[in-house]
Amino acid sequence: MAWTVAVVLFAEAVGIASLNWFLGVVVDRQDMSLAGLDPDAMAVSSKIGGVVFGLYFALCGLVALLVALRDRPPAGLGRVLLISAAVVHGLLGAFGWGLVGPHAFLFMVLVLALVVLLLMPYDAQTRPATGGPATGGSPAGGPQAGKGDDGSPVSPPQTPTTP
Repeated sequence: MAWTVAVVLFAEAVGIASLNWFLGVVVDRQDMSLAGLDPDAMAVSSKIGGVVFGLYFALCGLVALLVALRDRPPAGLGRVLLISAAVVHGLLGAFGWGLVGPHAFLFMVLVLALVVLLLMPYDAQTRPATGGPATGGSPAGGPQAGKGDDGSPVSPPQTPTTP
């Protein structure tokens, strides 16, 4: 699963960078001004934005690749990057529906779902289990069966009765 997310994010990084670079070349060759803006500045900013955005997605893909290789949840900056990638895909999906159409929206929602699904299984593994048996012990009845979280008995021991 993490491999799929990494491949999709790497492909998206190349696609975003290529698309913005192409748009920069088109603006440069058109030599047209938009509301008095310098065409050279628009072309250069489109190329720079494409490279920066492509590097961002490539870095997110690298985090997903490291998650796949280590089989451990992302921590710190890696987790923040993947969460921010999910937010970016949600926003791009919303804008994509209005500007490009439903196909762009569906692609962005698919990538959003992949990133969220990458984060969720690891999140469930790291959280402590709640709602065990009524005795408060471990579900398997291991060494902590019948004991609280700190190892103390859940209920006081029964007093022996004399015959």
